[in-house]
Amino acid sequence: MKYKNLVIIGTSHIARQSLDEVKGIIVKEKPDIVAVELDKQRAYALIHNIKSRTSIRDIPKVGLRGWLFAVLGAWAEKKLGSMVGVAPGSEMKMALNIAKSNKIGISYIDQDISITLKKLSKAITWKEKWNFLADIFKAVILRKKEVDFDLTKVPSKKVIQKLISEFKVRYPSIYNVLVHERNVYMAKRLQSIIFSNPDLKVVAIVGAGHEEEILNMVRKPLKNSVSYSFNVNAD
Repeated sequence: MKYKNLVIIGTSHIARQSLDEVKGIIVKEKPDIVAVELDKQRAYALIHNIKSRTSIRDIPKVGLRGWLFAVLGAWAEKKLGSMVGVAPGSEMKMALNIAKSNKIGISYIDQDISITLKKLSKAITWKEKWNFLADIFKAVILRKKEVDFDLTKVPSKKVIQKLISEFKVRYPSIYNVLVHERNVYMAKRLQSIIFSNPDLKVVAIVGAGHEEEILNMVRKPLKNSVSYSFNVNAD
């Protein structure tokens, strides 16, 4: 998807297709800035191959429910990634490495993960937590699929919209914190970048479920704009 000098790529974090698309778009567009759906903490861990080790000592910082969600979510994503042979976040790591080797500016546009998890701890309901556990059990242990699609590819827009709609109904609080609020945050980041640097081309890499709403938000008039600086190194 394109808007002004911004190109947004919607990826699947465990799909081989996303690896090819990310590399292809960056090579084709030759951007001045590569923006990724990461914060500095996650980017550093990804680029330096630091395995995520969520400790119980993190509970006071992010809250019990947010901590549990992070642990189970990371486990499920790793499990699915092992099924298709792609480590979660490989497309983001590839983007960072390409940008770094070509001296392209890098922008981390996502909200700090600890803030997101803390918000999630306050918002998530126990019903949603048990729904989450049940869905992980069915999908990863029993391998039952509510929607049948190839994990090695990015789902079609029709499938993505179906999944998002169902997610909103089954997990309204989680959706608001993990998807909508982060979309607002990332859209504001991107708005600030492209309006503060109108001559620079930006390629943004986000999860496919974020792509459409972020672009719609970016197209809206910029409010309370501030200049946004970007890093030129991934580390």
